[in-house]
Amino acid sequence: MNKITRVKARQVFDSRGNPTIEAEVFCKEKSSKAICPSGASTGTFEAYEKRDKKNKKYLGKSVFGPIKFINSKISKKLINKNVHNQELVDSILINLDGTKHKTKIGANAILAVSMAVKKLSSKIKKIPLYKNFLLKKNFLLPYPMMNIINGGAHANNKLRIQEFMIRPDGAKNFSEAVRMCFLVIQSLKKIISNRGMSISVGDEGGFAPMISSNEEALKLIVKSIEKAGFKNGKHISICLDVAANELYKNKKYSIHSSQYISVGKTINKYQKLIKRFKIKSIEDPFSENDWLAWSKFNKVSKKLQIVGDDLYVTNLERLKKGFLYESSNSILIKLNQIGTVSETLDVIRFANNIGYNTVISHRSGDSEDTFIADLAVGTNSNQIKTGSLSRSERVAKYNQLIRIEEDLGSSVKMNRL
Repeated sequence: MNKITRVKARQVFDSRGNPTIEAEVFCKEKSSKAICPSGASTGTFEAYEKRDKKNKKYLGKSVFGPIKFINSKISKKLINKNVHNQELVDSILINLDGTKHKTKIGANAILAVSMAVKKLSSKIKKIPLYKNFLLKKNFLLPYPMMNIINGGAHANNKLRIQEFMIRPDGAKNFSEAVRMCFLVIQSLKKIISNRGMSISVGDEGGFAPMISSNEEALKLIVKSIEKAGFKNGKHISICLDVAANELYKNKKYSIHSSQYISVGKTINKYQKLIKRFKIKSIEDPFSENDWLAWSKFNKVSKKLQIVGDDLYVTNLERLKKGFLYESSNSILIKLNQIGTVSETLDVIRFANNIGYNTVISHRSGDSEDTFIADLAVGTNSNQIKTGSLSRSERVAKYNQLIRIEEDLGSSVKMNRL
């Protein structure tokens, strides 16, 4: 019953309507499926996403090549391997590729199989997926970071900052956390609508009004928090994902306006925003290779959560370098940035050991797959970032966390911040 008998893959579609890979792993009559997500704003050092660039039928975005590799070579290599030995399975996948960034097979093919193996292991063990990671007891629920205004690569407006998020710091349980976010989002929707702006949403479910000023977006959020009956910086906190890679040129940044300014001036403007709007977390405030800027910002921002995404790309080597440089105090975790479940867990273990917060994250091109919700609980991660309370691929993760909270019982607590 524990031996893998077959691996099958198929082309499905993600939330942006692009092709992606779903892998299904079998142990006799039992099977589990997993879908690989895809990012729009990606770091240079992420594992490679392989597509059929010459297939014009799908505008070069199909994934039939990687699927063929799964159905032939990967399936043969994994037959009779123990489905519970995730490290062995992942090492076989890594060795089959043989490249640093998984450019031969593609991390999208490798990850879909790796996740499906983990799911099937849980099914055969007859335990929830969240109980099949690092923890076996004393589970905690992550705080959601909900993306309520989209900008940058996730929207068609002129906002420089990519994600304006809220985090319900005052919530006592996950269900309450979602309710608090719901109230703020509905408040924001009404305010935007009353101002005659569109309430259409971006890739990750947040509103994408046609505004161009970071300050204007932040004012809207503060007003929404207050209208919903909460206090900004106490019950609800504002968090940002700057995605500074997109706003960097010649050692200068255009984060706060279209004008490029120095690192020092950029930090000064950050500090003014943090103080004025009581911002608690900033992700990717600087470019992925500007280690000194990160270190400088981290040293003058003691109470701020500084999250590395493009900086680390869920890569253990880069995380160790960031720790050495004192570049941040938190890391964003995206499975497809590294390509296997085992490598992801190695990064989370190291982050836990050095005292970093871990934020489990979706991608802008996501699916109905709820793997990351279980991953967040099963690794005791502090927060989860999986979009707003709209679009089913985002809401699916929140619904799964509500189910997990119910499964754990009323005594389960929220994680620390």
